[in-house]
Amino acid sequence: MKKIIITGGNGFIGSNLINFLLRKKFFIINIDKNAYSKKSYLLRDIKNVNYKFYKLDINSKKIGKIFSKYKPDAIFNLAAETHVDRSIDSPKDFINTNIIGTFNILEQIRNYEKKYKKKIRLIHISTDEVYGDIKKKYRSNEESPYQPSSPYSASKASSDHLIKSYSRTYNIDAVISNCCNNFGPGQFPEKLIPTLIFNILNNSPLPIYGKGINSREWIYVEDHCSGLFDIYKKGKSGESYNIGTGNDYNNLNLTKLLLKVVKDKKIKIGNKVKIKFVKDRPGHDLRYALDCKKITSTLKWRPSKNFETGLKETFDWYYNNYVFFENFSKKKFFKRLGLKL
Repeated sequence: MKKIIITGGNGFIGSNLINFLLRKKFFIINIDKNAYSKKSYLLRDIKNVNYKFYKLDINSKKIGKIFSKYKPDAIFNLAAETHVDRSIDSPKDFINTNIIGTFNILEQIRNYEKKYKKKIRLIHISTDEVYGDIKKKYRSNEESPYQPSSPYSASKASSDHLIKSYSRTYNIDAVISNCCNNFGPGQFPEKLIPTLIFNILNNSPLPIYGKGINSREWIYVEDHCSGLFDIYKKGKSGESYNIGTGNDYNNLNLTKLLLKVVKDKKIKIGNKVKIKFVKDRPGHDLRYALDCKKITSTLKWRPSKNFETGLKETFDWYYNNYVFFENFSKKKFFKRLGLKL
């Protein structure tokens, strides 16, 4: 049985990826420092003998001991600070985790491979935000220049460069994925879609930055997991692969579509549930959009979930699992962030 380490496995994408890989009969070692909650809601019922959890920061040297104990075939590095607004308020956390933490993982892999003469495949999960603001009619491909705009995207761009350098200099077997915005079950309430759903269910205004014209590409988290799995199985070492769908929506249109989803379900919408435009955050990119011809042509990967279908399923999950929101501090996750200059 192949063993895989997932760093940041208690996060939204990490939790979904762990369940995805467990269904494929892998032995999973989850490493997470539990910065966001005491445990993952999506992993709360796991009783699988092929699953182990370690509460640990990826900056810890103990990472190397876990490598030695389990001798993993691969590592999916999802451990990261990800919320752009939070990076504006507390950039140091993003430097420590996204850059220094990635450096530690690379060093521990290098030490392990020297000692055991055995390769570990590293799949490093990055973001479309490293490409920066993309003009209309254009889409970023894997050769596009990095032009990060926030401390978050800059820290992810830095980690990508570290991965590339270690692959070339030390022959680390590493592949990078740059994915668009994820949505689906178990996403933290600081992100746009769960924030909107929470406010709809609580008869509260729907905060939209600026004029609502900021456009993002969206992928259902299960499709992202399938893309990551294909990269693990077939991706070329030292290469990057964009994972996207072509489902582009600006924030205003996405909010209107979500309201339509709720109305179609015959759920009463309170009189305070109205779009409320709020002050934009500093350095807010207008548009992200990915060119994914590389992964579709070379790895034959395709997303399977229609955006509106995924949005309906996502709303249903939060509606039926409202207790999920109670795992989080309202002070920490439901207040307006990204105001500091």
